[in-house]
Amino acid sequence: MPNPWPEIAFLLQKKFGKVTFDSWLSDIFFVEFVAGRLVLAAPTRFVRDWFVTNCERDALACAKEVDSRILLLDVIVRSAQSQLSASPPDADSKTNTARAKDSPSAGEDEWKSVENIFTTSALDARFTFENFVVGKPNELAYAAARRVAEAETVPFNPLFLYGGVGLGKTHLMHAIAWQLRSSHPDRKVIYMSAEKFMYQFIRALRFKDTVAFKEQFRSVDILMIDDVQFISGKDSTQEEFFHTFNALVDQNRQVVISADKSPSDLEGMEERLKSRLGWGLVADVHPTTYELRLGILQAKAEKLTVTVPDSVIEFLAHKISSNVRELEGALTRIVAHATLVGRALNMDMAQDVLRDLLRANERLVTAEEVQKKVAEHFNVRVSDMHSSRRLRTVVRPRQVAMYLTKNLTPLSLPEIGRKFGGRDHTTVLHAVKKVEELISKDPSLKEDIDLLKRLLSS
Repeated sequence: MPNPWPEIAFLLQKKFGKVTFDSWLSDIFFVEFVAGRLVLAAPTRFVRDWFVTNCERDALACAKEVDSRILLLDVIVRSAQSQLSASPPDADSKTNTARAKDSPSAGEDEWKSVENIFTTSALDARFTFENFVVGKPNELAYAAARRVAEAETVPFNPLFLYGGVGLGKTHLMHAIAWQLRSSHPDRKVIYMSAEKFMYQFIRALRFKDTVAFKEQFRSVDILMIDDVQFISGKDSTQEEFFHTFNALVDQNRQVVISADKSPSDLEGMEERLKSRLGWGLVADVHPTTYELRLGILQAKAEKLTVTVPDSVIEFLAHKISSNVRELEGALTRIVAHATLVGRALNMDMAQDVLRDLLRANERLVTAEEVQKKVAEHFNVRVSDMHSSRRLRTVVRPRQVAMYLTKNLTPLSLPEIGRKFGGRDHTTVLHAVKKVEELISKDPSLKEDIDLLKRLLSS
């Protein structure tokens, strides 16, 4: 197929205007078109991310307008220089391309010409084992992924990684692929999202060539499918995935799966498939701890040309606990602001630039959480928080809990009093003032309260 990008680019320039086109789209170039998939390349990840966020949907619509055979659009990161130095396709691939274009059954020939064996276009170069920060929440998943990547034989089948958004599942899958590419370049590996697996399957049905599809996916050494929850409720795709999975496991070929929930909790998934997915090792990636977030930020900050104060790194680790992606994005944002605007990178600047993000990450602490955490810390019972016991060993923790509830929750003094056994608001006010007074005199108590604040806010 001739390069369709110039015509697509012309339509995009009309849509977005010359200024935007020259700033963001003029350096994008054509890579290949195979089996309905148009691959373009951006010179930097920054440009690619802008394209995906602001332009991808319009670009696909324009592409289909130029040539109806374009069904999918992918943008990878590749410099123009590397594209020029890449080796040209061999004679066979040229013949296949020509046949796909000229034959009445073009779709089928395009499908047969695809060799979806290990390519790096879908992999992020940052996502390696070396760049993965290990902590208690992810140590099992990391160790399991490393074992799969380094083992000569299949250690457990499948390896099923699950956890919330932005916690590192995709990072580990890419790391496995990069490791295999380095140590076993001869192995045939497919890595793709479950959405693309479904797309490939639907296309095979459309071209009436499911045999080629089956041969492609069942002849690999390692199959890695990301976000398998996407095929929940899609019966035909589940059926094909089920048989593909069984065929690979029967041949002792490695399968690696990721999802947002454990196999047993995947809704809309057939019971027999849930059972198969739980056959091997199921490793969950827990939400990050403060220590892990701190380690991730420190590792990222070491690679920057700008010095980030420790106080800012600690502040981000405390305040942004939702996921690693958002955490790293926050650091990138303040560094970019400091670099582009020339503003000093400090706590005031970080709080100002990240105001919206910090507000979204504010966790509402409850009085019950405060009582439980304080009781654990001071080794008393939660029931002591509501009781009328006057022992000093009980009174002081209760006062600390009232103080923290006043500082960490939106509750009024009367509301706090009700949470602590129906006490009067004046009792709460007395407790708050008493603790404030003690903090100024007792460094040990101040350390206890600072620790409790961190635990409750993380």
